[in-house]
Amino acid sequence: MSKQPRAEPAASIDAPFRCGHVAIVGRPNVGKSTLLNALVGARISITSRKAQTTRHRVLGILTRPDAQFIFVDTPGFQTEHRSPLNERLNRAVRSSLAGVDVVVVVVEARHLGAADRAVLALIPGGTPAIAAVNKVDRLADRADVLPFLAELASVREFSAVVPISAEKGWQLDVLLAALAKLLPVGAAQHPADELTDRDERFLAAEYIREKIFRLLGAEVPYATTVGIDSFEHKAGLRRIHATIYVDKTSQRAMLLGERGERMKSIASGARRDMEQLFGGKVFLEVWVKVKSGWAGDERMLTQFGY
Repeated sequence: MSKQPRAEPAASIDAPFRCGHVAIVGRPNVGKSTLLNALVGARISITSRKAQTTRHRVLGILTRPDAQFIFVDTPGFQTEHRSPLNERLNRAVRSSLAGVDVVVVVVEARHLGAADRAVLALIPGGTPAIAAVNKVDRLADRADVLPFLAELASVREFSAVVPISAEKGWQLDVLLAALAKLLPVGAAQHPADELTDRDERFLAAEYIREKIFRLLGAEVPYATTVGIDSFEHKAGLRRIHATIYVDKTSQRAMLLGERGERMKSIASGARRDMEQLFGGKVFLEVWVKVKSGWAGDERMLTQFGY
């Protein structure tokens, strides 16, 4: 998917152009997707307050006069709940770390637990890593983060440790400057106006799933997945037919809501977001079907792109 080029400060004539892959990793719910969206300047990775919202590897591309950053967003590395779906998500994290040029490890300010350490242990030896200490804006005094930065630096050698707020956009320029120094010299691998490697069909499914995560309670979002049945783009209008699959009949009822009102809210919210991102009118029709055991069925997981 492409965007209009943004105006950026001119690069130094003497500075060579740099381009490389940057994996963004961390435990669930530390703000990886929020960070990717803030860096790229568009909402290409879905977010919610619930952990494990991201289920797919997504590339986000930022091109500046001096460098092209190819960010690899990953699912949160899951250490507590074992299932065929979570095993696939964890494999996606591991595979995303193979062959990248730099790793950004996102940790939450003043919270370094076993799950964070498990992610740090995944980083291949010899691959430079930067620690992005997120949600610093939630501290009463930002100086309170200093002892935590020292603790973090004692756990692993980082090329840089940068306190940030992905949500507020604070210090992302500092993070990018540190990253640019670590990228290899080389030509851009994607067109300058390209935002992501994912197409509109994928993004449409993700926007529907995001609304499910945001509007429903703890159980239902994790028992759902979304398939796009058809996607047509003619004369400025996108006609999209999608199906939400759930594990149980009771979950279907919760998704629909009384007289279908909840489903209408999910569909209308997703449609508005699609229109904003795609830059055109969208007709969206969404159905809900029961597909028992989909998250534990390897064939179904492959069918749904996991």
